[in-house]
Amino acid sequence: MRFIIILALVASAVAEPAGGPEKGSLFIHGGGRLTRQHITEFIKLAGGPDGPFVIIPGALEGENWGAAYVSRSFLVHAGAKNVSVLHTRDRAVADSAEFVAPLTKARGVWIDGGRQWRLADSYLGTRTVAELHAVLARGGVIGGSSAGATIQGSYLVRGAPEGNHIMMAKGHEEGFAFLKNVAIDQHTIARKRENDLAPVIDAHPKLLGFGIDEATALIVQGNRARNAGESKVVVHDKAYVPGSDGLRYFLLSPGETLDLVTRRIAK
Repeated sequence: MRFIIILALVASAVAEPAGGPEKGSLFIHGGGRLTRQHITEFIKLAGGPDGPFVIIPGALEGENWGAAYVSRSFLVHAGAKNVSVLHTRDRAVADSAEFVAPLTKARGVWIDGGRQWRLADSYLGTRTVAELHAVLARGGVIGGSSAGATIQGSYLVRGAPEGNHIMMAKGHEEGFAFLKNVAIDQHTIARKRENDLAPVIDAHPKLLGFGIDEATALIVQGNRARNAGESKVVVHDKAYVPGSDGLRYFLLSPGETLDLVTRRIAK
C-alpha cells in the first residue's frame, strides 16, 4: 500500500505537463510592433488570406467594433477579404449558437490587446471558448498580442480589474488554456518585467512561465514553442537551477525552440 501511495504522489507531481494543442497553432505575441514577418506567418498558419478570419477585440475598452475597425486591421491590410468581428460583454450571448457561428468556420482568430480580465469575464465557461478550442482542433491558428497573448495560458496573470500591476488576482486567475499549465506575461523586457513571474511560479510550482518581449512571438505547435521574434522570451521554471548569474529564469533566443515536456531548449 505504501508503494502505491508513493507512486501516486510521484504521478501527481509530474501530471499535466505544459503543452500546446494537439492540432493547430498558437501565435502568442508579446505586444508592441507586429512585424511583416509575423503577419505573413500568422496568415500562412491560417491557410492563406482567402480563409475566414475572426477578430476578438474584447480586451479593449469601448464598444465600437464595426466595419471601420475591421478595415483598419492588419489582416485586411495584408489582403484578407473574409474578416469578421466577434464581440459581446453579455455572457448569455457569448454562450449562444448564433454568436459563435463565425468561429465554426474560422481558420484564423486574432485576439486584440487591452486588459485580459475583460476577455475572461465575457467568455470563460461559454460556448465561445469551446468553439475557440474547436478552431485549433480543426488545424487552425489562434493568435493574440499583449492581453490577447496572456489569455491563451491556463493561468491568468495581471488579471485584476484594479490594475495590471497585480500578478495574482483571486477570482481572475483562469485563462482560456489553449496552452496548458502555463502562465504568460508580455512586454517583458521592454517594461523590465523579467522577474515578475517568479512569485507566480513560487505559488504554483507546476506552472511554466513565459515572459514574451515586444515585437516577439512564440509559436506553439504541440509540445514545441518556437521564438519567432526579434527579442527574447524569459522562461520561468521552478526546477531551473540558477547559474553563476543568479537569475531564476533562462532565455529563449530568436529562432530557438523549447520542448514543453522537458522544459529545455531543443537541440
